[in-house]
Amino acid sequence: MTVQGFWRSSLDPERVMNIYVTHWKEYVQQQREDHVTVEEPFEVRLNHRNLAVIMRTPGHDRELAMGFLFTERVIHQADDVQTIEDAMDDEGLPLTNVVNVILHPRERQGSLIQADNNEHDSVFERHFAVSASCGLCGKNSIDDLMLTVPPLEVEDLRISASCIYELTRQLRIGQDVFTHTGGLHAAGLFTSTGELCLLREDVGRHNAVDKIIGHGLLHNTLPYSRHILMVSGRTSYEIIQKALLARIPCIAAISAPSSLAVELAHQSGITLIGFLRDHAMNVYTHPERII
Repeated sequence: MTVQGFWRSSLDPERVMNIYVTHWKEYVQQQREDHVTVEEPFEVRLNHRNLAVIMRTPGHDRELAMGFLFTERVIHQADDVQTIEDAMDDEGLPLTNVVNVILHPRERQGSLIQADNNEHDSVFERHFAVSASCGLCGKNSIDDLMLTVPPLEVEDLRISASCIYELTRQLRIGQDVFTHTGGLHAAGLFTSTGELCLLREDVGRHNAVDKIIGHGLLHNTLPYSRHILMVSGRTSYEIIQKALLARIPCIAAISAPSSLAVELAHQSGITLIGFLRDHAMNVYTHPERII
């Protein structure tokens, strides 16, 4: 049964919906079935109070919540979180698309406890404002970030060009939902020799990266200091910021980086690669890692 032309797909009912479309080719039209990516709001609560609503593709939601809290600097390590659980309504039933993150008591004694005690809402408003935008902007943001997060050392990590050239193919093979919908971004975490460790898809490129980082927090595999991050779209300042916090030394992307992304990658010691296609690439920063 359809509802306004949409129904859950048998391919991946959590992340894919079916819809009838009118398809045109030249001057001939026909009705046919198509697949679209599911996008739904996801609410993250901190100590039972709303912190942010993230538009995302369902799946790996706890990873997304943990990665989001970490990259927005609400938490600094996995141990800051006591529990992460489904939020409940007044009758004790689980709410759909809502998780509640409980901090350890030692963390509640910091600045975030102000909101719990109803003294101030400023902490929650500030973090919501960050999540609702595309990250902080401008060179002052880079300077502020570099004051609190040390740059990566180039050290002895070397990655072969042949390894980099294979990343695009491996990422594309792993994009199950994209194959059917064409509507998702992907982020893949690879070893320095090109082995795919983890792949996440989402309508938001930042969400896909947060899910990978959240997985590392939940499974105690952070930092990713000997890994490569591959993203399917362009590279923004915020992607570099998240990678720096996860200590990822190399980022590759199919499309172009922004100027602010290049500047932050340079200052933070990250090798940034763009336009990775057809056995060609541009290495924008720290090319000494690529051999």
